[in-house]
Amino acid sequence: MKQHYRQAMEWLYLACIVLSGAALVVITLIIPLGVFMRYVMNSPLSWPEPASVIMMVMFSFVGGAAAYRAKVHIAVQALLNAVGDAKRRVMLWGVDVCMAATSLFMLGYGVQLCMAMRYQTMAEFPDLPVGVVYLPIPVAGLLTLLFLIERVWVGELPADSLIYSDQAVEAE
Repeated sequence: MKQHYRQAMEWLYLACIVLSGAALVVITLIIPLGVFMRYVMNSPLSWPEPASVIMMVMFSFVGGAAAYRAKVHIAVQALLNAVGDAKRRVMLWGVDVCMAATSLFMLGYGVQLCMAMRYQTMAEFPDLPVGVVYLPIPVAGLLTLLFLIERVWVGELPADSLIYSDQAVEAE
């Protein structure tokens, strides 16, 4: 059962990476297009900036969930390294509790935000509800919670995981 869960999380992680990468590529393509149309063609487009904001929301939240699973998020290790094993375990447990609370907050209030904004639209994209634009927030909360459950229930990722992590570097 644990192995199936880990495999499912691996696929979710890869989907997060692909989605975040695609959003970053789209941003990289549409911003220069907007600049070119404005300054070279003297015919500015109205949609590149809001489209890039939408892609940045996707990139930030979904990519953040993937970064959490890969353990490449911002972490301050100095305090953990300065305390004994017992205190370190308590501190790491506290971090897990805080991450669970943050994930549940993003999930719960993100869904409420999406529901509240479901009838609002953007001027540049009149057929796109703003609630859909904010959908990466609760999705990232759910993904982070699933990745946290994996780490707590199944255990740390093995060194041969597809993820490039500290464990993979130490194993080499």
